[in-house]
Amino acid sequence: MARNLSLSLMTVLILVLMLLSVNTLLMIRVLTTEATGMIRGQIDVSIYFDHTATQDQIVEVESVVKSFPEVVEMTLMKPEEVLVAFRNEHTDNTDVLASLDELGENPFGATMIIQTRMPEDYEKIITALDVPEYQDIVEAKTFADTQKAIDRVTVITRQIEQFSLALTAFFAFIAFLIIFNTIRVAIYTQRIEISIKRLVGATNWFIRGPYLVESVVFSLLSVLIAQGIVWVGAEFLDPYVMVLLNDSGFLTDYLISHILLLAGIQFLAVLALTMFSSILAMRKNLRA
Repeated sequence: MARNLSLSLMTVLILVLMLLSVNTLLMIRVLTTEATGMIRGQIDVSIYFDHTATQDQIVEVESVVKSFPEVVEMTLMKPEEVLVAFRNEHTDNTDVLASLDELGENPFGATMIIQTRMPEDYEKIITALDVPEYQDIVEAKTFADTQKAIDRVTVITRQIEQFSLALTAFFAFIAFLIIFNTIRVAIYTQRIEISIKRLVGATNWFIRGPYLVESVVFSLLSVLIAQGIVWVGAEFLDPYVMVLLNDSGFLTDYLISHILLLAGIQFLAVLALTMFSSILAMRKNLRA
């Protein structure tokens, strides 16, 4: 009896660990999707014109940029505005301001700030402007650094997701083995009782019923425990997430709005695993 109890507890523990790895994967996906969306919303590409560029040349480039349907917003800063912004940015650097004053003139040209629907759309615009007729008037185009940042976030997210998936698969396999052995041991310890049930005409499904109910109990307990741990973890992490997403209850709000869906899907998945393990164990250890 104690052996069956210990195996049952171990089964629930492994199922909880499996569900925690699944929920970790889910939370990582939600956080990275939200963070990446915020980063993408703040990304823009800046086109810096040479100070010798004429108004007609700038208007021509502006018309080319506006012709792209991917462009959602475009701001053109005049040379004077660029100079003011530069001075404000370097108010604490007296050497830079002194060097600027020594020039006696505004060294900056106009700057065009462009935002598109998706970061990958910027490549189209940069390619369109990377032609010989614009090389003399366009000094620089800044986008490479932000694209590298997005690529880095994507790579890290993919690696974490792969690790979480591997961990989930590992715990699922261990859970299968433990459930299989739990049912097998239970059948062995109750073999005399099972024989008596057969003698009085009990059907196979009547004999298998308690083990299937046991699978349902395993599934329900593991989901409830895992969801409770995830909820506590979300409340603990929310203050740290607020620094990144500026939302004091992002994780708990997500769980509240998706709790039924998450718990339902996880319960059905765990139930399918436990039922499969139980039925397979009963087929191998209960003779018709």
